[in-house]
Order: sequence, then structure tokens, then C-alpha cells
Amino acid sequence: MPADQRQPERRTDCAGARQSTTVIVTTGGPTAAFAAKAATTTIPIVFLVGEDPTRLGLVTSLARPSGNLTGINMLANELEAKRLQLLHQLVPQAQRIAVLVNPGSVAAETTLRDVEAAAPTLGLQLQVLKAKTAREIEEAFAWNDGQRPDALFVGGTAFLNIRRVQLVQLAAFHHLPATYSQREAAEAGGLMSYGPSVLEGYRQWGIYAGRILKGAKPGDLPVLQSTKFELLINNTTARMLGLTVPRRCSPSPTR
Repeated sequence: MPADQRQPERRTDCAGARQSTTVIVTTGGPTAAFAAKAATTTIPIVFLVGEDPTRLGLVTSLARPSGNLTGINMLANELEAKRLQLLHQLVPQAQRIAVLVNPGSVAAETTLRDVEAAAPTLGLQLQVLKAKTAREIEEAFAWNDGQRPDALFVGGTAFLNIRRVQLVQLAAFHHLPATYSQREAAEAGGLMSYGPSVLEGYRQWGIYAGRILKGAKPGDLPVLQSTKFELLINNTTARMLGLTVPRRCSPSPTR
């Protein structure tokens, strides 16, 4: 049956009553949002993505998304140039930066475009690494002589966020300063992170789902954009790497 003719999914609760799906909420970036969009044109969808949903094609307008979708743009993938600049401020001696992206993510293109545009103005050379599995991450760190970078820039995608412990451990093993898009990586031992507040994004996400449950139409709810951003520097890791945190970074310190 075509997606636009499907009826709302009906589920049976513990008491045996039949229930209809009232709203779909998606996380995990554009992939989940597009999967929900392909499944229905009638059930309201609230998405959470890291970049402009109009550029992605999820909605036609931020102010009036129309249709059955609305949500939150976390702006995570639109801060990559700034994150590279902050890494340069913290580790000014680093000249060759390895940029790790997941080639299976639509965010990889945005990340590479923005950091490649910013690198020349900072006097940096980029070394692009690609990985979409845990094994490929290990292989990406197997540098030949003369290829070892001075620092690591981890692209802000769901898969790489999930693999943050593996990445933090590999960076520590190779004695590499590294920057991440989510604070959990810095809290796990990564050098630094800069990005939107995920908790704030989820709060806005929940508010929109609640408004739809009360009768609001997603097409009448403008796509929200993150306004709260967090810079964290792990002082313990900075000391282990022999780094001095400059005052202009103004971090929210960890440890």
C-alpha cells in the first residue's frame, strides 16, 4: 500500500485495548526522520536533526514547515568551522588535523565542506579519515610513518557519538588532542567538546510532542533552532597532553 494511503498504526496495550499512533518522534539524525517521513504523510512527526532541515529536504520552510513534520535543528553540523577554530586555539602547535567522518552520514558532506573552507585561514592541513564501523575506526588510526596527525577532529554524527569511548581511548593511546561535538566525549576523557546542549534539544522536542498530543498541527509549529551551546575542556586530559588552556576559550571545565 502506498505510504500516503496507510492508516495510523494500531497497537494493543497490556489490557488488550486497541490504540492508534498519535505522534512519531525521531532521534538519531536525518536517517530516522526520513524513515518516518517515508512511512506516513498523515501521522505527525517531530524530528531532531543536526543541520538545516530545509537543505536536507525534510521541510520546505522553517517558519511554516507544512505537511506532517516539524522539529528541532540542533545546528550541530553547522558549528564545525567554529569547533576547528577552538581546537586551533587550544592546540596552536598542531598543523595537521585528522578529520574523522562517517561516509554513510549525510552530515559528512557538511562537515568536510565547512572545515575544508576554514582550514586555510587557520593555516591548517587536513587529513580526511572515514569510518562507518568500529573496525574501520581502528583501521583509520593505523597510520604509516609520516602520516600521523597532530590532532583529531571527530565529525558530529550519531555513529561517531555512539563510539565516543572507543575514540577517546584511541586518541589517548596515540597521545592525540581531540575535539568532539557532544559533551559526553569530554566527560569520558576526550580533550574538548563544543556543540548544542542535547538536553535542551530533547526538552524542546518533548514540548512539541506534547503540543501535538493536545491538538496542534505540526505544519503550524515552526522548526526550532538550538540557542544553548556548550564548550567543555577536560582539564585532566589537557594536563596529560601538556596543554595550557587559554583564557579566551572560556570553557565549562570538567574534572
